[in-house]
Amino acid sequence: MKSQDIRKAYLQFFESKGHLIVPSAPIVLKDDPTLMFNNSGMAQFKEYFLGNGTPKSKRIADTQKCLRVSGKHNDLEDVGFDTYHHTMFEMLGNWSFGDYFKKEALAWAWEFLTEVLKLDKDRLYVSVFEGNPAENVPFDQEAWDIWKQYVSEDRIILGNKKDNFWEMGDQGPCGPCSEIHIDLRTDAERAAVSGRSLVNADHPQVVEIWNNVFMEFNRKADGSLEKLPAQHVDTGMGFERLCMAMQNVTSNYDTDVFTPLIAKIEEITGLKYTSNEVKNISEEQNKTNIAIRVIVDHVRAVAFAIADGQLPSNGGAGYVIRRILRRAIRYGFTFLNTKEPFINKLVEVLANQMGEFFPEIKSQQQLVTNVIREEEASFLRTLDQGLQLLENVVSQTKGTEVPGAKAFELYDTFGFPKDLTALILKEKGMSFNESEFDASMQEQKNRSRAASEVSTEDWSVLIPGNVETFVGYDQTENEVKITRIRKVDSKKDGVLYQIVLDNTPFYPEGGGQVGDKGTLVSANETIDIIDTKKENNLILHFAKQLPENVSATFVAKVNTDLRTSTSKNHSATHLMHLALRNVLGTHVEQKGSLVNPNYLRFDFSHFSKVTEEELRQVEASVNTQIEAQLQLMEYRNIPIQEALAKGAMALFGEKYGDNVRMIEFGDSKELCGGIHVKNTAEIWHFKIVSEGAVAAGIRRIEAITGDAVKEFFTQQENTLATIKETLKNPQDTIKAVVSLQDENAKLKKQIEQLLKEKAKNLKGELATQLQEINGVKFLATQVDLNPEGAKDLAYELGTLGTNLFLVIATADEDKPMLSCYISKELVAEKNLNAGAVVRELGKYIQGGGGGQPFFATAGGKNVAGIKEVLEKAIDFIK
Repeated sequence: MKSQDIRKAYLQFFESKGHLIVPSAPIVLKDDPTLMFNNSGMAQFKEYFLGNGTPKSKRIADTQKCLRVSGKHNDLEDVGFDTYHHTMFEMLGNWSFGDYFKKEALAWAWEFLTEVLKLDKDRLYVSVFEGNPAENVPFDQEAWDIWKQYVSEDRIILGNKKDNFWEMGDQGPCGPCSEIHIDLRTDAERAAVSGRSLVNADHPQVVEIWNNVFMEFNRKADGSLEKLPAQHVDTGMGFERLCMAMQNVTSNYDTDVFTPLIAKIEEITGLKYTSNEVKNISEEQNKTNIAIRVIVDHVRAVAFAIADGQLPSNGGAGYVIRRILRRAIRYGFTFLNTKEPFINKLVEVLANQMGEFFPEIKSQQQLVTNVIREEEASFLRTLDQGLQLLENVVSQTKGTEVPGAKAFELYDTFGFPKDLTALILKEKGMSFNESEFDASMQEQKNRSRAASEVSTEDWSVLIPGNVETFVGYDQTENEVKITRIRKVDSKKDGVLYQIVLDNTPFYPEGGGQVGDKGTLVSANETIDIIDTKKENNLILHFAKQLPENVSATFVAKVNTDLRTSTSKNHSATHLMHLALRNVLGTHVEQKGSLVNPNYLRFDFSHFSKVTEEELRQVEASVNTQIEAQLQLMEYRNIPIQEALAKGAMALFGEKYGDNVRMIEFGDSKELCGGIHVKNTAEIWHFKIVSEGAVAAGIRRIEAITGDAVKEFFTQQENTLATIKETLKNPQDTIKAVVSLQDENAKLKKQIEQLLKEKAKNLKGELATQLQEINGVKFLATQVDLNPEGAKDLAYELGTLGTNLFLVIATADEDKPMLSCYISKELVAEKNLNAGAVVRELGKYIQGGGGGQPFFATAGGKNVAGIKEVLEKAIDFIK
């Protein structure tokens, strides 16, 4: 049975049981500050389990793209080494929100597996929670009794808290679970050893395929459990493992979920992958297999994350995506001998394979391909740089063991992988101190963990059962009551309090727009609200202190100055999006934005730099829309299909409900929940201040509006006035500047010529100072030249022979600079490297640098250190 058919069969089965089939939420979470990625099927439904929202149906089924690479659920380092762990995987799920419970969930699970898919009942085992007296949670007798109707007791296994009690995190909804495991071993293996003994023992062919979680409790901050107001069912079945069972193979990678990708790698590299059925393979083949598994797994995770709007970057979720991709690149580099970008070529295979059910990978195929290709090229350059740096470390190491701290520096600063360092050193008969490396790694992790550590107390509910209302589209202040509060303590922000109101005018951060700031004012006190965010469908108002009387009535007041500036920037973002599509083409799509009171930032797909002329056209288009005084047309709660039919743009990677809010200014129509001006005339003026690349195929524009533009123009006027005054107020300022530039260029040429002549004159003088040491003509000296003149001098002296070692120091404008020249013949014969020389000597002038093996330079800050440089230089040839 093909994977596409298995997925369809699952969804059709639960549709027949009254479930609403919903699409997968994006793999990247933008509206949940507690998670970077969707790491389980239930993540998009958290608000329903917590009672903070009402689902569109009490019964839902879906297949959810999941990513587990950080935090509690982290499978990254296992991927590739076994046949069943993944970074990205699909979770087939069926959900009950206060509707059916254990009886139906277990019966339907068994029916689907044994009657629809016709899996061998003799290969299935089930588990139930054994109970935990310490937490007053009893043995799950109900689940045991239900399972006895379908399987013999010897196939029911008691599981402990680790295996059979599922928790969303340290706090939140949780409950006992009942798993279904399958034994995929041969009949002979099954006869020799019972599958029962291998359940939850990490056996690659005895694996869990379905987990039925019964959400009954809420885990509180102190670790205690309290009953949830309603009982829920949260089930998850590993799609890839189910395919393995249905396709009679013993590895997820032997299913048609992965074989097309593997075939493409074989075609590109000329190497072969051996299936799990092949035994006794060589160590070399095993390394090839692991590398191929890593790459086909990781390309799925990276491609879907990019398609959902998360670009690789140096921070947050973007760093995680970059790290996954780099792990794939280095496995290819080390074990498949791929020195050129190739992983991007797998995206087409992935799009053809999964595009029917996940249309985003098809529509974003070109963008994903471009971004991955650029990331590959960049990291391969880093690997080359790392190889050179490692050579330098080796040359400076006495003995056969490189210090672990040096190996960690390569890893931490340049992303050079630990295992690649070990491999290269092994080829040279060397190693590095692993315990020192691990200590450095742990130290970094501890710093990172301490910096991000957050302690969250339980909610103190003041008004139970209240559902808050957002009134901020119409009001910036109104009368409110506090419904719940909690304390949050973090190393980064210190102690803060989160306050929930019965109704609020404060806009919570979302859709690129920052959260509102303002005050809560009562008869006796004023509390500053420093930020507003949304979590699990609750609008959280952040304050550094709580009111003395939390039960009082308050007036919530938004800071209208900040709100007004933000709304101008937000509306201008919409107008610019339309202008970009009109000027550059309809391929332009928003890929990210930031809207705050000071400026707007807009990331969009485009294949080349936006020219100055195109930027002027975009600017003019936006200002024309501003001058047209376009009235805001707001459709607050219309069906999404109706909004799309009206021409509204929906963004990939965003999660939309059945009903949406549509913002319209003339021809600009977008789905948006943010705050906007009532008329474009309020924006006053729009000015682009920068344009640049974010990633391959992604550009970024930063722009300003309103008062910020007025300040910008004032600064420009002041700058022009200063220039005029400096130039003695010429009639034609531009002509005067051009004349000055021409004169400056002529003088520079004259100075260059004089310095070259000075270098030639110095050549004869310094030639007499060369010393012969160990067969090397050596000179270390300071000269009165600029760095360019020192380079000319070094090359002039280089014509005197094939065994020169020169270190020339300069201090032009009190900036120390070192130039090292080594004859190419010496570089080859004595394994000398000018780059390594200047990096070492650069320490004495409090700087560093690099270059080629025969010529390199280093700059610094400490002129006094030149004396020590000239004394130490001779050590390199002794």
